[in-house]
Amino acid sequence: MSRNQFGELPKNLAQAVDLSSLGKPPVPAPEVGIEITQENLVAEILPASNAQVVIVLCWSPRSAQSREILNVLGDFNNADSTGENPWILATVNVDSEAAVAQALQVQSVPIAIAIIQEQLVPLFESVPPREQVRMVIDKVISLAAERGVGNAPTSEVAEFAEPAMEPEEAQALEALEKSDLAGAVAAYKSWLVRSPGNSMAELGLAQVELMARIEGDIPSEIFAIASAQTTNLEIQLKAADIEVAQGNFEAAFSRLISFVRAASGDEKKAARDHLLGLFKLIDPSDPQLIKARQALASALF
Repeated sequence: MSRNQFGELPKNLAQAVDLSSLGKPPVPAPEVGIEITQENLVAEILPASNAQVVIVLCWSPRSAQSREILNVLGDFNNADSTGENPWILATVNVDSEAAVAQALQVQSVPIAIAIIQEQLVPLFESVPPREQVRMVIDKVISLAAERGVGNAPTSEVAEFAEPAMEPEEAQALEALEKSDLAGAVAAYKSWLVRSPGNSMAELGLAQVELMARIEGDIPSEIFAIASAQTTNLEIQLKAADIEVAQGNFEAAFSRLISFVRAASGDEKKAARDHLLGLFKLIDPSDPQLIKARQALASALF
């Protein structure tokens, strides 16, 4: 990450429109970090980033991956809190704080963002291996130290945190830092050519391909068209992609299973294949996935 990767927080945060749905059941706050709201982001979190690194996890209670990475960040935050390089862990529930998520330009969850001197640094999406999360935290602390915020990690911590990274993975991450989705896709495909069946490469490719498919889309518009055109394969696939990116796996799976049940021929096969691709983006042990696989089998046969 270079300094030109920093982005300013949108100036219209205070006027951001709250797009959260009405009538949602209350969701317990996470047990780690500071829960961000539209008010304390401006009044507390941003000013605090001038003295300490703030790492923000945007999450959804509907996403099993969100809970997983939240626990990992919580472990590291607890371990670092009494050391030489403390940092602040904060969380944004994108379901209940849609205005904050919109201001941070969140398109999928989970996603981690650092705030340094009131500027944003994208860190990672989904759930990287634990050692990579450690490496990213140490690197962002070093970056902040260059700007006079906090201290750089000790050599002992840095040596512990540095994992072996595949060259294609490094190329993909560099491309993502530049918002070069095509470059990231190409890097992951090259990794799979060299290492067929590699689970990390398959997951990375599935994630960036999803990001590329929904880039520039406005969810509310896509959902409105999908509601009106229930037999339109292309729009149903796009709506399901957006739902997965938002962490709403159950809705996405239900949407495409219903389409598979009603469709025939090539469209039925296309919807099934797309759904199988989305299955790769969720924990294999997640009950939602197990239920969806059973429902898909029923819809096919």
